[in-house]
Amino acid sequence: MPLQRRIDHALAATPPGRCVWVALSGGLDSSLLLTLTAAACRRHPRPLRALHVHHGLQPAADGFERHCRRLCSRLGVPLFVEGVAVDRAAGQGLEGAAREARYAAFARRVTPGESLWLAQHRDDQAETFLLAALRGSGVRGLAGMAACREWRERRLERPLLGVARSTLEAEAGCRGLAWVADPSNDDQSLDRNFLRHGVLPLLASRWPHAGDALSRSAALAGEADALLAELADLDLERLGGDPARLPVAGLETLSGPRRRLLVRHCCARLGLARPPARRLETLLAQLGAGGDAEVRVAWPGAEARVWRGRLHLLAPAESLPAGWQAEWDGHSPLVIPLGEVRVALGRADGAPARLRMVPRQGGERLRLPGRGRRDLKRLLQELGVPPWVRERLLVARAGDTPVAVLDPVEEAWLALAEGWISRSAPAGSPRPAGSPPPAPGR
Repeated sequence: MPLQRRIDHALAATPPGRCVWVALSGGLDSSLLLTLTAAACRRHPRPLRALHVHHGLQPAADGFERHCRRLCSRLGVPLFVEGVAVDRAAGQGLEGAAREARYAAFARRVTPGESLWLAQHRDDQAETFLLAALRGSGVRGLAGMAACREWRERRLERPLLGVARSTLEAEAGCRGLAWVADPSNDDQSLDRNFLRHGVLPLLASRWPHAGDALSRSAALAGEADALLAELADLDLERLGGDPARLPVAGLETLSGPRRRLLVRHCCARLGLARPPARRLETLLAQLGAGGDAEVRVAWPGAEARVWRGRLHLLAPAESLPAGWQAEWDGHSPLVIPLGEVRVALGRADGAPARLRMVPRQGGERLRLPGRGRRDLKRLLQELGVPPWVRERLLVARAGDTPVAVLDPVEEAWLALAEGWISRSAPAGSPRPAGSPPPAPGR
């Protein structure tokens, strides 16, 4: 299929009125993609914008931006430039850190509900497949890049993914298109560049269709990964349907491979990083620990805990600064260092409330309606609040008297003292004092 027709079809499949962003580096691939998309927009009108991420990693970066501005000016496409700081000390390598910074920029600029088009092509997919194989990845890694997928409520599309770079070069030549060459693409100390310049040409000299074959293998791995996701969904439904809390007894009825698959699948459903193989094996080996054991296995971006017969998968907890506290009137937005918490609290008699929000410290007692004074520690145990949730709780004090306990992550009051009411709640109805919290530990 001619390249222009391919892009026309992709744009025509985009809902009318949806904004399409093209990630524009200034190189051949993205410059051509933007040129073809701008032409397609004349036949299938859609809002079109270009996004250039300025990494600032090399002196040539300013030249990349100037090229992008000239190209967008000629095409009549609005250009947005996002400057990023690449964290070289993050332990991901330069390529990984740059990619993370780039996607963070995408998330800042592209609004949920919009589409972002990326210019990766068939040769990029072949490189990704080989890198994944050399790292010992499973089918998810071998599947490489998806032609389209949902990402943080945005639509990511790669309309050139099935096209060879040689085809793109020929099209750009016919159009007299100018682009910039990134000097770092010649640095063969980087794994992807080593494959691009050394390995893939050697493979193609023996097997001329190596790029097609590797790309096709990635597509087959993607199909297998989709089937595995369906199997994991069936197992999850059988075990209660909550990806954040899996019953250990149910997990132990599964075979080892299905158990590993389900945990990884649940992490993906929750938007958490999947555990590395060794961390996952460590976690599964501790599933049968005694009821009193404190089981916690962490990896970058997530952690798992076993408590009361359930495996809890959650994001790492953020801590409040030492000594933090805040004055609050009970109805203004409650702003804490971790963000804004959408709750309200007031006196039952309607009198003004003057509250002080402080982290739970231990030893607090609340006078509950019809139950008298209760020790907060014992009350939380009765409510089934996990230990790691208890560590993040805030206590509302009127003077020196504790009057309510808040889970700021769930935006929920766990207990209210006599004479105090929750005037509003995220779900639209107040939680009675002493009732269980919603899904603690998520």
